Amino acid sequence: MAGKTLYLGPRLKKLRRDLGLTQANMASDLDISASYIALMERNQRPVTAEMLLKLATTYRIDVADLADANADETSARLQSALRDPLFADIDIAPLDVEDIATSYPGMAEALLRLHTAFGEEQLALAARREQSGTGNGESAADAVAEARAFLAARRNCFPSLDDSAAEQARRLDSFEAMRAHIAEAHGLDVQVADDGLMRGGTRWHDYHRRRIYVAERLPASGRRFQAALQLAILEQGDAIAAIAQQGRFASEDGRALVHRALQSYWAAALLMPYHAFRKGAEALRYDIEALAARFDVSFEQAAHRLTTLQRPGEEGVPFFFLRVDRAGNVSKRLDGAGFPLARHGGACPLWNIHEVFAKPFQVDAQMIEMPDGERYVSIARTVRAGGGGFGERRVLRSVALACSALHAGRLVYGDVLADVEPVPIGVSCRLCHRPRCIARSAPPMGRELVPARFRESGVPFDFSVN
Repeated sequence: MAGKTLYLGPRLKKLRRDLGLTQANMASDLDISASYIALMERNQRPVTAEMLLKLATTYRIDVADLADANADETSARLQSALRDPLFADIDIAPLDVEDIATSYPGMAEALLRLHTAFGEEQLALAARREQSGTGNGESAADAVAEARAFLAARRNCFPSLDDSAAEQARRLDSFEAMRAHIAEAHGLDVQVADDGLMRGGTRWHDYHRRRIYVAERLPASGRRFQAALQLAILEQGDAIAAIAQQGRFASEDGRALVHRALQSYWAAALLMPYHAFRKGAEALRYDIEALAARFDVSFEQAAHRLTTLQRPGEEGVPFFFLRVDRAGNVSKRLDGAGFPLARHGGACPLWNIHEVFAKPFQVDAQMIEMPDGERYVSIARTVRAGGGGFGERRVLRSVALACSALHAGRLVYGDVLADVEPVPIGVSCRLCHRPRCIARSAPPMGRELVPARFRESGVPFDFSVN
């Protein structure tokens, strides 16, 4: 202990009170002045090694009792909280943080609780802003949020549907096999139809003629998926209803969206059976294009399926999935990982989910870092919907599949990111306190802007104190 200055004020005060002593009583016991006791309790004087020994022998306590067993943990939590860009313009030395954790544990805990509450309110605000941003479609936004919450709470993994689909996949491994099964089991004739009949649709069940039409303009992977989806509707209704019954929905729209999501889940599981797909993913190191080629599905379908590999005991890498259009509107979120970015992210222009529009259909890998210091590997690429003929309207969207950087070594994309500095991104500009961001579209909440009277900072909104 020699050579180390210890300030133990709060704990010394607690010891004195636990013993039922006044400062004068303790001063008399230790043969020092009451004013010196007061100074030590206010951390204006250190507790020397000699004083520690006096305390131990006088009150028959272990010196270790005066040490805070949680000080190291508290210090680490404080260090993590203070890395938030909210505090970027405040110079706090690591030793000061240790002193706060050791000497003022109550204040440290108060700061940590405030920071946690601040983070929770940020996420809650992001959810409210996301819903209110739909204009007069508030009820639709609520239904979407309900469905997303249902899937996220179950990590987008439904083993009973995987097992059912895998059993069927052995014999329904092609469009023609599914077509024959639907005809035999349900008396429905599956036909491929041109757009004159489909009028822009992808699948149509003509109930009166007992026919299922699938759009000719769809690629082979799209036709297989539509046939599988029809099978889910025809044969998996009870199983899907039983799973949906586990949820509590405030709207029928929310329940309907969950039914649709589970039907699509079963269809994807038929095309990409769980065990085979997870084994293939590990063997190919989660190369999405290679996986899509192996299972004869689209890039988006393979990426979508990767979010579902969270079966207990047989987990794959936990991913979340996001799909946006050029305007930044999020049309799909799937979270098999439980990440805040999957629930509320998508607005930061520095994320490669937006940058890949400049290089259509090329896969881009990026290491990103959130304001709390968490890092993720993001794999992004554009995908196309619509089209299929001259003059047909097409929509170009971007999809991103992301996972914690802790799994980078399991991904083929991690090899190119090993020595790359992460790109700092945020949930949204209003909630991101990173200073001097050239891409910022709005100042963060709760920060005062620095007037540009004497110096132009070169960033849209300068709020840091230099």
